[in-house]
Amino acid sequence: MRRLPVYLLLDTSGSMKGEPLESVKTGIHAMLSGLRQDPHALESLHLSIITFDREVKIVVPLTSLETLQMPEIVCPDSGPTHLGAALEVLTQRVKAEVVLSNEEGKGDWRPLLFVMTDGVPSDIQLYKEVIPQVRSCGFASIIACAAGPKARKEDLRALADQVVSLETMDGNGFVSFFRWVSASMAAGSAGQGGGSGGGAQLPPPPPEINVVF
Repeated sequence: MRRLPVYLLLDTSGSMKGEPLESVKTGIHAMLSGLRQDPHALESLHLSIITFDREVKIVVPLTSLETLQMPEIVCPDSGPTHLGAALEVLTQRVKAEVVLSNEEGKGDWRPLLFVMTDGVPSDIQLYKEVIPQVRSCGFASIIACAAGPKARKEDLRALADQVVSLETMDGNGFVSFFRWVSASMAAGSAGQGGGSGGGAQLPPPPPEINVVF
């Protein structure tokens, strides 16, 4: 069975501490619950979760949906948002984990990437430098979510095929976002990860999520 690799990059900088982070955890639970009810997703979807603050952590390496256990996600009291470093780690993981097609057979479907941040990359120079490397990984779609008023959408446009925003950092917003991510993963799984063409065909986001680009 060909796998559909999906990577989640989550901002866990100090501004996410407390209610925002707890809302993210609730959203991830809702996402996993929804995906596990989809037979296509159960067969093919493999998920990785990478968090970033002052450090980059591979919370979940690429793991099948069936065996994935909800990780412990924490954030520091304060500190920078090293999104550039997270993308650097991401490119390394994709090269190590995603199986490419060759003469002997077909590899994994093209991966999907979802990035969520509530701020601005602290390592902006590295962030700009690593974007071409991310693009070279062959993602079927790259979706970035600007969460809250302090997230700078302009920075995310250089990275993502689509930028969406959550204007409020409440639980309903995050749950809606992760349910939409779940629906997008399920659509990618049913459609074989976007196939060999352009970006994956994703479902329209709910009213709580505004499409920016």
